Amino acid sequence: MEEGSKAVHAISTVLVANRGEIAVRVMKTAKALGLRTVAVYSDADADALHVQVADTAVRLGPAPVGESYLRADLVVQAARQSGADAIHPGYGFLSENADFAEAVEAAGMVFIGPSRHAIEIMGDKARAKRAMLKAGVPCVPGYQGEDQSDPMLIQQAAEIGFPIMVKAAAGGGGRGMRLVNDPAALPEALRLARSEAESAFGAGDLILERAVQNPRHVEFQVFADRHGNVIHLGERDCSVQRRHQKVIEEAPCPVMTPDLRARMGQAAVDAARAVEYQGAGTVEFLLDQSGEFYFLEMNTRLQVEHPVTEAVTGLDLVALQLRVAAGLPLGLDQHEVELSGHAIEVRLYAEDADNGFLPSTGPVALFQTPDLPGLRVDSGLKAKDEVSPYYDPMVAKIIGFGDDREQARMKLLAGLEQTALFGPKSNRDFLLDALRQPTFIAGQATTGFIAETYGEEGYSSGEPEAGDSAIAAVLLYLHKRDNAAQAALDVCDELMDWSSDGGLNSVFVGGESGEIHRVQPLGHSRYTVISGEHTIAVRVRDRQATTARLEVQGQGVNVAHCIDDDGQLHLATQRRLFQYQDAAVGSHLDGEAGGGRVVAPMHGKLLSVDVAQGDEVSSGQRVAVLEAMKMQHEILAPVAGVVTDLFGQPGSQVAADDLLFQIEPGDQGELKT
Repeated sequence: MEEGSKAVHAISTVLVANRGEIAVRVMKTAKALGLRTVAVYSDADADALHVQVADTAVRLGPAPVGESYLRADLVVQAARQSGADAIHPGYGFLSENADFAEAVEAAGMVFIGPSRHAIEIMGDKARAKRAMLKAGVPCVPGYQGEDQSDPMLIQQAAEIGFPIMVKAAAGGGGRGMRLVNDPAALPEALRLARSEAESAFGAGDLILERAVQNPRHVEFQVFADRHGNVIHLGERDCSVQRRHQKVIEEAPCPVMTPDLRARMGQAAVDAARAVEYQGAGTVEFLLDQSGEFYFLEMNTRLQVEHPVTEAVTGLDLVALQLRVAAGLPLGLDQHEVELSGHAIEVRLYAEDADNGFLPSTGPVALFQTPDLPGLRVDSGLKAKDEVSPYYDPMVAKIIGFGDDREQARMKLLAGLEQTALFGPKSNRDFLLDALRQPTFIAGQATTGFIAETYGEEGYSSGEPEAGDSAIAAVLLYLHKRDNAAQAALDVCDELMDWSSDGGLNSVFVGGESGEIHRVQPLGHSRYTVISGEHTIAVRVRDRQATTARLEVQGQGVNVAHCIDDDGQLHLATQRRLFQYQDAAVGSHLDGEAGGGRVVAPMHGKLLSVDVAQGDEVSSGQRVAVLEAMKMQHEILAPVAGVVTDLFGQPGSQVAADDLLFQIEPGDQGELKT
């Protein structure tokens, strides 16, 4: 059928050529519109959430992206096989690949994105900048010429003036990008940037731009249909970045004024018109301290941070994409776009923030987020999934929305405090810390925020507080107590945590600092934890499989927790995530595995303690006798050495794996008699 002079396509089945949270998010809207959805997956994603959400799924190939998600031919083949009549590329992978867009249309399907023409121009920073200069869009002074020789680039840099940015003409994500302050460092920067660009994008062309010092990164969401309508949906501030990768995004920009929004919005619309754009796109600008702005680049796809725009406009951007791709007019004029409230998004990455933000991989023991008013979570992750080394480490986006910026920030903080990702390390604690920084609270963060806030040493979460460790020790004690109770023939609930002489005293060695924690049950779900100089009172108000509500020194605390297959306790408090391993586990007879720690092999009563602090012992020497299950068991020293700590007393009750003795290994080799 036809509407005006433009074809209207009846879309019924959408294949999402992506994975993770964006695939799930696109499918959510497609399903709400009554469309059938198709997932594609690699071998690493066979059980992934996006595969389970889709109506049908097609395997692409092995885990590496070059053999699966980047194989345009396999994606088109999957679309034919599944009966899809449209393909949504999401972001990343093939989303800004002009050849892929053309191949989809050549196969008789709808590409939910712009034309090859627009992708090609905006995907090349040099061509894009030339097009923007021609369209009158403000651009940073620089060089984007075809002569790519080092002498020409060095000459142009001298004319532009230092500091200068060296950028790969193709691609994005901070690859092939170098800031150069000293002219003497330029040749090496050119070599490195060119090498990165060739490796990442297959093309080594570079552009040069004058470095704008500590700007804001402000981008405008644009939409265009096939009928000549082009509008913008307001701006997003994406200034909080690490290595040119966005970490926190918000809408609207904290320093935006109506006049500045009108001027920047018009420039964004002009940029889209200059390349005959269709669909959703983002025009990115640098905004300097004086209020001047400069074109940075245009992303010809849906952005990771699009939810903050959806929050403040009330629009579903994927639904608009589908509408435009079908050939229908936007149905929305610029004057109808209204911004209301404030939204802030953080990107939850599987990475070790304490170790230079290195990606972290492995099985997910637990992933949970709260269901709170004003909080949105977009994720493609579930418990027991594996965070793979093959793909981007972003596992979720968490968005807070409120009537104003501070309300949005507080809702986001509340949501993050109740978020737990156990298994791979995550940047949750870093995000909490960044959101609490005075500069961010004041809305003054620029692209230099992370470097200025955390300095050369970078972010550090620090050691767990005494109260955190006390919670961990109690939860680990309860886990082991319950396991022992389940293994017993019959244990009355009233007798849990009780001994006839009141001497039940469980000792754990664990935590990130290796401290010794002594847990003393007091009855009625009350415990005293002694750790070094600290004596902490803990009361368990409620304990579920993965959550607990406690009182620590009289203060209420909510936590998430789980025990992984290795017996390690993962704990998420409102301040930080950490792991707590009882280092005494399994060490009662294993000198190599347990060192000089002597632990109880089972629950029971100590009949005798045969050594004192300071005694020398030999490997295999009896150090105590334990009565359990009406039998007496000798406890032997796992190594030769000196008894430095003694925790058990004759007549006291002990639990399995409780620490009894600490032996400092020495040279004693003969068994004492």
